[in-house]
Amino acid sequence: MSVLPRGFFDRLWTKPFFIFSCIMIFKIYLTWFVLFNESSPWKPLVTDIISVWLLFCLIEYFTARRKLLLYMIVNLLLTTVFFAAIMYYKYYGVIVTYHALRQVNQVGEVKDSVFSLIDPQYMLIFIDIIVLSIWFFAGKSMKHWRKRIAGKASRKVVAAAFLVLLTFCFANIWPHRASMNELTQASNMGLLNYEAYMILGDKKEEPEPMQAITAEAIRELKGNAVVDDPQMWGAAEGRNLIIIQMEAFQRLLLGLELDGKEVTPVMNALLGESLFFPHFYQQVGQGNTSDAEYVVNTSFYIPPRGAASQIYGGKALPSLPKLLQESGYFTGTFHTNDVKFWSRNELYQAIGFDRYYDKEFFGSDDIVSFGPSDEVLYRRTAEELGRLQAEGKPFYSHVIAMTAHHPFKLPEDKISIELPDEYHNTFLGDYLTAQHYADKALGQFIDALKQNGVWDNSLIMIYGDHLGLPMYSLDPTDKKLLEQILGREYSYSDMLNIPLVATIPGVTEQVVMPHTGGQIDIFPTAANLLGLSMQDRIFFGQDLLNHTSNLLPQRYYLPSGSLITDQAVFVPGSGYEDGEVYSLGDSEPVDGDVTVDEYERALQLLKFSDSYIDQLEAHN
Repeated sequence: MSVLPRGFFDRLWTKPFFIFSCIMIFKIYLTWFVLFNESSPWKPLVTDIISVWLLFCLIEYFTARRKLLLYMIVNLLLTTVFFAAIMYYKYYGVIVTYHALRQVNQVGEVKDSVFSLIDPQYMLIFIDIIVLSIWFFAGKSMKHWRKRIAGKASRKVVAAAFLVLLTFCFANIWPHRASMNELTQASNMGLLNYEAYMILGDKKEEPEPMQAITAEAIRELKGNAVVDDPQMWGAAEGRNLIIIQMEAFQRLLLGLELDGKEVTPVMNALLGESLFFPHFYQQVGQGNTSDAEYVVNTSFYIPPRGAASQIYGGKALPSLPKLLQESGYFTGTFHTNDVKFWSRNELYQAIGFDRYYDKEFFGSDDIVSFGPSDEVLYRRTAEELGRLQAEGKPFYSHVIAMTAHHPFKLPEDKISIELPDEYHNTFLGDYLTAQHYADKALGQFIDALKQNGVWDNSLIMIYGDHLGLPMYSLDPTDKKLLEQILGREYSYSDMLNIPLVATIPGVTEQVVMPHTGGQIDIFPTAANLLGLSMQDRIFFGQDLLNHTSNLLPQRYYLPSGSLITDQAVFVPGSGYEDGEVYSLGDSEPVDGDVTVDEYERALQLLKFSDSYIDQLEAHN
């Protein structure tokens, strides 16, 4: 004999609390499937569904009429949070927070990239909203249902349930407040609790006092000492400096051949006369390309949240352009997009470039995605650099290539390599095709600089701005093809590994530099080659020609607290103790020797950088 009253289940299916709970459980599990490597089937229920019920209790307590409409609105808001978390993770590998709202005005510019990340199965998360909306406004039975559910539930019961649920939410949040890894923290708190905590509990640390942030203190944290007789000091003294930033250019491209065809023949040939740093890593964050511009020109770390151009654009930043201006250099940056994209106009003013060349300078010919193609960028830039050299004043030009941008869909007339059949209609195939085009356009730039005499009178440095193949969004076909290319599984270090090449025509020859480095090291390395003293300046990189040991904190694409050493990648859990070590090139955790001292020093370096910049004065 049943203990439940007759018709209990019939009535249950008419209750919006029950119906929308079932809907949200499906969405929670879908989101957790993408975000967390979670083996417990109950964890999503004891974290996120409790947060959902907390909101549903508020509807039941305060609302008698329009109850269904409010359930639908809450459903839409929570669905948007879940969907945003999935999309953000698939590109950045971290959990989205309210800080990402700063990026909303950039979405229109990168819509192709956003759409490319959307797998059809993830769109199922919105199906119920479409169906319910049609039914709500057009279904005759909906009116009858709305009348049946009108009226408030017992306020005492709802209030008691709310307090119990609130206690559970607090119990999920409180023990995990200090967790370093955002993915671990969100998994333990529950995604919705984590988002709420980031809004309500997010606060800035007290900055380190300026007098504590000294060049000597930074060297100690890095584990480096002053070099009295630095190698290659002034090897490019008096020359122009040309730094070329290659869009999404990863180390694995160099030397790669498919069916006997080189993917990057120009770069491969350039290695024959260059210093080549194969163990070189990105250090960008939410701003991606603009973050790379910031890190390279300042030798500071990116902010903990947000794009550097938007967070630090108002500061008077110590920089490479300002150092060069002291020695009589003209400084300019060349970028075919609108200078206001990612607030670069603010960033360039903060860094102190004499002039920026943007879409207005390059015109509207041969538009590909964001602006004029790399071919237009290089042709117009070569002409301008020839003009500048004729004036007899040395210059620094930072050249930002962009055509090979995610999702790497080139017009047919830009495709000049035929890949093997298995690469056709794959994300990896599109990536390789785009990078072959970027390499070919770079070759045209080099030829133009040789013809106008700029090449032989310059120091040229080329690096990748950030990864192009985020491991979180690769499908099984792409992963299998990458495994064939690498001879092993694609790993964190492969993903973050970008090349650095430095050429002084007539001086350098082919040398592979084994030292580990990051984008933050380009500024001091260039200063050494140009013979410019960095003494008494605050910077966080190191001259890669004179220091063999390195420590590279990471803030994006890996969880906070991650770092790269000369031997390994470290990814924390709640802290150091439950973190994982990956040897470089290894996709599985190993028994490594990243020490707690290295972990703590990396965190202190980040805090020093944040503190120093936060206390800088605003630029004029």
